Amino acid sequence: MKRLIAIAVATSLAFHVGAQSVQEGEKMINYGRFESAKKALESIAGKEDQANYLLGLSELGMENKDAARQIFSKNPENFYNQAGMARVLFAEGKKDEAAKQLLAIVDKAKKKEWEKYKVAADAITYSNGGNIQDAITWYQKALEINPGEANTLIGLGDAYLKARDGGNAMSSYEKAVEKGTNNSLAYSKIGSLWYAAHKYEDALKNYNLAKDQDPSNPLPYKELANAYYRAGKYDNALTNSEKFLSLSDKSIDDQITYANLLFLSKKYPEAQAKIQELIGKGVDKPYLYRLIGYSAYETKDYEKARTNMQQFFNKQKDASKIIGDDYIYYGKIMGAMAGIDTPHAKMYNDSADYYFNQVTVVDPTANKATLFRQIAEGYRETKEYAKAGEWFGKTVAADTAATNLDYFNWGLYLYYGKKYQEAASAFAAMKTKFPDEAITPYWQGRTAAAIDQDAKTGIGVPFYKEWLASPKEHKDADLMNAYQYLGYYYYNTNNEKEAMEWINKVLEKEPGNEFANQVKDYYAKSKAKAAPAKGKGGK
Repeated sequence: MKRLIAIAVATSLAFHVGAQSVQEGEKMINYGRFESAKKALESIAGKEDQANYLLGLSELGMENKDAARQIFSKNPENFYNQAGMARVLFAEGKKDEAAKQLLAIVDKAKKKEWEKYKVAADAITYSNGGNIQDAITWYQKALEINPGEANTLIGLGDAYLKARDGGNAMSSYEKAVEKGTNNSLAYSKIGSLWYAAHKYEDALKNYNLAKDQDPSNPLPYKELANAYYRAGKYDNALTNSEKFLSLSDKSIDDQITYANLLFLSKKYPEAQAKIQELIGKGVDKPYLYRLIGYSAYETKDYEKARTNMQQFFNKQKDASKIIGDDYIYYGKIMGAMAGIDTPHAKMYNDSADYYFNQVTVVDPTANKATLFRQIAEGYRETKEYAKAGEWFGKTVAADTAATNLDYFNWGLYLYYGKKYQEAASAFAAMKTKFPDEAITPYWQGRTAAAIDQDAKTGIGVPFYKEWLASPKEHKDADLMNAYQYLGYYYYNTNNEKEAMEWINKVLEKEPGNEFANQVKDYYAKSKAKAAPAKGKGGK
C-alpha cells in the first residue's frame, strides 16, 4: 500500500512539474524568449503533446524552420503538431496547404475541444498569409466552449489588431485582465494599443502594470523605451532599453532589438557599434544594414548611410519586410547627398522624390495621413520646403482630424518654399478651421506682404492689424515685420500720419533701423522744404 501511495505521489509530482514546465515554456514564447522556452520544454517534449508543440514554436521563433518541422513530424496525427506544421507551411509561403490543414483540425473538433479552435486560430494570427477572419471566428468558438481562458482572449485581441480593429482588440485584452491569469501580457498589449493611439500617459500606466504583474516580462521595458523615445525622454528610453536586454535571452534578435532601442534613444554611435559587433560575429541579416543606414544619417555621415541602405535593399529579398521608414530615410539620404554632391544634385533630388513617393505604395492599407505627414517631414529635413508644404497639404486633405499644427505646417513650408499664393490659401483654410488660433493672422499678413513686396496694394494690412489687436504677447521679430510693412504701405499711399505711427514703433524697437530712419528723414526734409515756402508766401 505504501508503495502504491509513493508511486501515486511521484506521478503527481511529475505531472505537476511537467505542467509547470509547459506553462513556463508558453510564457517564455509569449515574451519572445524562445531560447528560454526551449530549455524549459526539451526535457518533457517527448512525454507531453503540448510541450512538443511549444518546443516547435520556440524553434520557429528562432527562425529554425527545419528543426520545427522535425519536431512537429514526431506525432503527425496530433492536432497540436498539425497546427504547428501549418505554421511551418505559412513560413514557407504555402498558405493554401496551411489553410487546408487548419480547416481539417477544426472540422474534427468535438463539442468540448476548444483547444483545437484556439491552436488553429493561433496559427493564422501569428503567421503571415492566412485569413484573419477565420482566426477571429475560431477564437470566438473556443470562447463559447471555454469562456474563461485568458490566453484565448489575448489571441482574439491580437487577431482583431491584425484586422485593424483596435476597439475589439482593446475589449478582448481587458476581458483577459478580468480573468487575471495572464495579466502581465494583457497589460503589455493594452499599453501598446494606447501607445499606437498616442495616448502616452495611458500607455505608460499599463506598461507599469505589466511590470508589476511579472517583473520577468521584458516586453513592457521594450515598449517603454519606445514610449519614452516618442516623449523625448531619451535617458529614460535608454534605461528601459538596458532593462529589456537584461531580461531577454540576449539572443541575436534580442541584441538587434537592443541596438534598435539604442537608436531610438539617440545613441547613434552606440547603435552602430552594436550592429558592427554582430556583423563581426558573422550575423548577416538585412535589418542590420538598415539600422546602420538610419544611424549614419542621424550623425550626418550621408555616404555611409547611402552605402548601408543600398546594402539593405540588395539583401532584403522579402519585399514585405521593407517598411515605409526605409523609403523615408533613403529619400532623406538622397536629399542630403544633393547638398554635398552639388554636380549631381538633380540626380539625388530626383531619387529623393522617387523614394518618398514609394512610401505611398509600400503599404496600401496604411493610414494615408500618417504616410503623407512622414513624407512632408522628410522633405522638411532635406530643406525642400515647397514639397514639404505640398505634402502637409495632402496630410490635411487626407485627415478629417488634422490638427492646427498640420494646417500651420502646410502654410509655413509653402511660404518658406516661396509658394506664396498657395501659402495664403493654406492659412485661409487654417483660419476657417481654427478661427481662434492667434498666430494665423500674423502669417496671413506675412504671406500677403511677401506677395505685395513693394507694399503698394496693402493686402497684408487687415491681417497684421487683426494680429496686433490680439492681447497675446508678440515676439519682437514678428512685431518688426508687421510695423515695417504697415509703415511702408502708408508711406507709399502718402499717409504721413499713419506711416509715422508705425515707423516710430520700429524705431522704439530698433533705433538704428535703416528703413525707418530713411522714412523719418524723408518726412523731416519734406517739412523743412515746405516751411520756407510757407513763410515766403506770407509776406
